[in-house]
Amino acid sequence: METPVFVKNDPWLQPFEESIRARISHYQNKLNYIHDIFGDLYHMAAGFDYYGLHDEGDAYRLREWAPNATKIFLTGDFSQWKCNDRYQFIKKDNGNWEIYISKSVLKHGDLFKLHVFWEGGDGLRLPSYVQRVVQDPQTKIFSAQVWHVENEFQWEDEGFKPQINPLLIYEGHVGMSSEDEKVSSYSEFKSHVLPRIIKAGYTTIQLMAIQEHPYYGSFGYHVSNFFAVSSRFGTPEELKDLINEAHKNGIAVIMDMVHSHAVKNEVEGLGRFDGTVYQYFHDGAKGEHPAWDSKCFNYGKTEVLQFLLSNCRYWMEEFHFDGFRFDGVTSMLYVHHGLEYSFSSYADYYNGTEDMDAITYLTMANQLIHHINPHAITIAEDMSGMPGLADTIEHGGVGFNYRLSMGVPDFWIKMIKEKSDEHWNVGQMFHELSQHRFGEKTIAYAESHDQALVGDKTIFFRLVDKEMYDKMDLASESLIIDRGLALHKMIRLVTLATAYGGYLNFMGNEFGHPEWIDFPREGNGWSHKYARRQWSLMENPNLKFKFLSNFDKAMIDKAKSAYLVNNQPCYGVNINEADQVMCFKRGDFYFVFNFSPTNSYTDYGIFTDAGKYKIILSTDNPDFGGFGNVDESLIYYAQRMPFNNNQFQLKLYIPARTAFVMERIPPIRVH
Repeated sequence: METPVFVKNDPWLQPFEESIRARISHYQNKLNYIHDIFGDLYHMAAGFDYYGLHDEGDAYRLREWAPNATKIFLTGDFSQWKCNDRYQFIKKDNGNWEIYISKSVLKHGDLFKLHVFWEGGDGLRLPSYVQRVVQDPQTKIFSAQVWHVENEFQWEDEGFKPQINPLLIYEGHVGMSSEDEKVSSYSEFKSHVLPRIIKAGYTTIQLMAIQEHPYYGSFGYHVSNFFAVSSRFGTPEELKDLINEAHKNGIAVIMDMVHSHAVKNEVEGLGRFDGTVYQYFHDGAKGEHPAWDSKCFNYGKTEVLQFLLSNCRYWMEEFHFDGFRFDGVTSMLYVHHGLEYSFSSYADYYNGTEDMDAITYLTMANQLIHHINPHAITIAEDMSGMPGLADTIEHGGVGFNYRLSMGVPDFWIKMIKEKSDEHWNVGQMFHELSQHRFGEKTIAYAESHDQALVGDKTIFFRLVDKEMYDKMDLASESLIIDRGLALHKMIRLVTLATAYGGYLNFMGNEFGHPEWIDFPREGNGWSHKYARRQWSLMENPNLKFKFLSNFDKAMIDKAKSAYLVNNQPCYGVNINEADQVMCFKRGDFYFVFNFSPTNSYTDYGIFTDAGKYKIILSTDNPDFGGFGNVDESLIYYAQRMPFNNNQFQLKLYIPARTAFVMERIPPIRVH
């Protein structure tokens, strides 16, 4: 085997080449094994066609994999929810079971379950590949539901391709997207939220909590039924309609994919499905996630690989998802799950704690996804920084298109909590924001849903706190609000401007959504008061939230049409820690930040290329809640430096707590 390309590109990886080769060999050996059995990954990932409930003309066929089971019965209203020999499964080869049920017995909308028996016990279960699960509003019990609509959904998105230059993600949760205190629906999201996303300029929606989960407050991260669209938000056709409408408007839709663990629930989920704890999961302590109170998949089992890979193919082909943001990837990469582990050197990635089976699964998932759709988007939620994770499989990487830049929001929260802004170090700031692995794209973000949950605070809430409640009207004057508005815009602009591939915003954070997210639970009286989005605050012309929304739209529009196009390198130009002034360059664009809370600078010299420049975006614009101290109508001419005629500079007025973007005006060509 030749030295992997991503190792050649990073000489510091050479001492660990043997470990990297071992990981690649593990993947290739498993891939060859699968090819010998199934032909290729794509055919292997057709588990949802073989298992689960399927229309066979006059009857429904249901297949299940339960190698430890001794008997399985189909139960429902048709059997008075009792075991009846007429509805007993037939045992087939390799632990598979099968039953055919007449459509005169089982009809669209009917509820059903499996009653599984094993040596020494039995229990009610939902099919592992079940595609529709509903919860009784009174008893709160989940059941499988026959879902066979007469008219197949008609897609209108042929040939759709995501816009990835740059990738601008709007992270959303359907259930909490309404202003009303309720669980919202796919249809309501399509009607009320999708138009806002289109207007805001984002190119991609990342939908959370799509896979069915028993507890609403888990944010969708404790999945029970991996092939089922969460019915609390509507029907499968309504989700398809939402995705179809997004595609018609040029917006890609990716899904939060949770394959890092599964909920422990037995009746609703896969826990002890056939009486064993090790059918889908590791046996013993390895099968228990120590931090998430959930089950850990055994990625070394071929049947588990088929289940998870089929899940990827199903969501792409059945619902036209454009890709996935894989949750909890760090937990998958290492046997210690990354818990209380400091990744301080390359040796920490290659010390025998890698989970080779899990990494092989992730590599296969990326290969399959990009085989189905070469334009698909895959993002790894990884805080460890494992080299090669977002490099191509051909280069020896794991194959993700992007990794989340998870250290950035932690950096911002730490800065805001621990230091007054007169002590913010712009050198440290530029280093944290601009460091990226060569050849591996990242998704930058100042905050996501994680920072908006109870127990934490969004950036704007941390900056202004209680002043948010009575000082956000236009008539009120508040230095705290002025500071919060200024820093919120600057933090988001510098985060986006240093992005290396893409940028993410969580629903509502673009306009400084107040307070936190708290899902209905016993501790709050099952209230939806904080599990919603107050769009009216942004739309109220008498409130200052509109300023942040206006700025976000302008920032996103310019990123899309100008300074993030083609992902040009980011170079530091002036990083003056004493003055708290930072300037960096991307192509023909210069980004100027003055984080000083008190010092405004006149005729401040910024190194540039020769030419003339104009300001294309300023946080000080009155439309964005600024004071209008920066004259955006001026044309700035670069001047030769004294004593060095080969260097040029701009002399700028940079007010305190202000940032702006300058573009070099192309010279007029004379023919």
